[in-house]
Formats: sequence, structure tokens, C-alpha cells
Amino acid sequence: METTAVLQKTKWAIDPMHSDVQFKVKSLMISAVTGSFKKFNGTLTSKSEDFEDAEIQFSLDVNSISSNNELRDNHIKTAAEFFDADKYPQINFKSTSFKKKSKGSYLLIGNLTIKGITKRTELKVEFGGIAKDSKGNLKAGFEVNGAINRTDFGLNYNSLTESGARIVGEEIKLMADIQALKEKNN
Repeated sequence: METTAVLQKTKWAIDPMHSDVQFKVKSLMISAVTGSFKKFNGTLTSKSEDFEDAEIQFSLDVNSISSNNELRDNHIKTAAEFFDADKYPQINFKSTSFKKKSKGSYLLIGNLTIKGITKRTELKVEFGGIAKDSKGNLKAGFEVNGAINRTDFGLNYNSLTESGARIVGEEIKLMADIQALKEKNN
């Protein structure tokens, strides 16, 4: 009787103590403002240690946004033309594809939901490898980059200066450095 080996899925959780999620947007179209999300979580579920075809999901807490300016942060969090966090407290992503392009380089495609609007989003991922930490826990590292148009997600703040310059750019650059911890039961 022939038997077929079944690969067991392994689950990895984002380690928020060793991860960072940032964004960058043009201000007055002459320089950029960088911000981050201080609270987030996510998982990767995979059948292989190179993570090909991994299932990935993550959530960002909108109320944890920080751009190093409390007045601006409160406006971004609460205003209807921005995140409206009382109504939409989370930003969510769920992968539909995670494909290796070359050694250590992947294309992550999935559905990003902001303010109840879901759009297909592509992100570039660099896999940094797997290592054990000082306590013997298995960790995997990833660098994620991409961009979205904020107006596609109902982030419609469009004020102009007296000279006609746009105050906030439409393209939002996304950057994340992720360290994931392999769950013990795997």
C-alpha cells in the first residue's frame, strides 16, 4: 500500500517587540512625513520553511497610529476624511497569494481593507531567513514594501494651501520589518 506524506502546516505569529510597521506620505509635495502603527498582530501559516504559498493575515490598530505630532495624529485617527477610527478601528490584510520570485524575494498579493473598503494589494517581500533567538525560539524575518493610493480607500482629505499645493499626497508608501515566532505546538 502506497502512502503519501502529508506536510503539516506550521503557524508563525508576528512578534510585535521585534517588528515595525511604518508609512510615508508626501507633505506639501516637497517632503515626506513618516508614521507608524504601534499596535498590530498577524500570522503566517505555511507548509514549508521557505514560506512559498503561505497564508498571511495581519491587522493594524488605527488608534495606535503615530506620526510624532499629537494634533496631526488625532486628526488622522478621528476625521471622517481620514481613518474615522470610531467607526473603522482596524486595517486588515488577508493574502491570496505568496509566490517566490527569486531567492529570498517574494510577491505578496492580498485583500487590504481600510474603512470598510477592500482592494487587491501587491507587496514586495524580502525573506531574511530563519534563526533561533537566545531562548531557543525559532524566528523568521521579512522586509515588506509597497504603496497604495489613499483615495482608493476613502481617505479623501484634499486640502490645498493658498498657493494651490496639495497638503497631503495621495500615494502612501508602506514599509514593515517583521519578525515572526514559530508557535511551539508546530
